[in-house]
This record gives sequence, structure tokens and C-alpha cells, in this order.
Amino acid sequence: MTEVRPDLTGGQRLPKSIFAAAAAVLFALSSPALAAPGDMSVGTFLAKAEALKKKGPLALMSSDVGLLKGEVQASGQSYRERIKADKAAGRKPHSCPPEKASMNSDDLLAHLRSYPGASRKSVTIRQAFSDLMKSRYPCS
Repeated sequence: MTEVRPDLTGGQRLPKSIFAAAAAVLFALSSPALAAPGDMSVGTFLAKAEALKKKGPLALMSSDVGLLKGEVQASGQSYRERIKADKAAGRKPHSCPPEKASMNSDDLLAHLRSYPGASRKSVTIRQAFSDLMKSRYPCS
């Protein structure tokens, strides 16, 4: 039995290039590089950070510097919003950082490296940042 399909093109065949372009767009949208800031995995972040470290001073010219910085900034923003929302709702906050807290890249990288290899693919920078803040600034 022959399958009958409705003709949605008005009798004209669509060029293969349209299908190739559509496939490329779908592939690009599923790419981790286009994920929301803070959603990069710990494994990907560490791999990019290590590659930048190997470049030495030339790393400053890499777009990955901005990408990694954006991941951390978005995670920090999300964290602050969560603390603010918890307080506004009368809930015990996730953690209790001081008004002015600072952290250097070595502290963050050491924390990220503490995740076992298997979990680095599934833990996001956003979650790892939140975990770090909870361990560093627990509420008493």
C-alpha cells in the first residue's frame, strides 16, 4: 500500500538547502554554547578554564574569557535573587553571606574541581556556585 502525503508546497518541491539550513538551526539551538548563562556544566567550564590557562597571556584575547565570566556573573545574580526572594517570602534563606563578600577565581576553581568527574557533566555552574555559597556562608 502506498502512503499518501498531503502536498503542502503548492506542487513545488522545496530545495534541499532549506532542509539543510533548518537542520543547522536546530543543531545550533541544541548546542550547549547557546544555553542560558549559568547553565554551562562544571566539566565544560573547567575544560575551557584549563585551555585558557594553557594560553597564558594570549587567553585575554579569547572569547571564552567573556563566556566564563558571564557564567559566573549570571550564577551570582541568580543566587542573589534567590536569597532576596527567600527573605521576601519569609523563608529561611539558602545561605547567609555578608553584605559584601568576595571570591577569587582560585576559590571558585578549587570548588568546581571538588566535584567528582562523573557529576561534572550534570552539575551547572549556577548550582555549583549556590553550593559553594551554602558551604561558605551557612545560616546559623
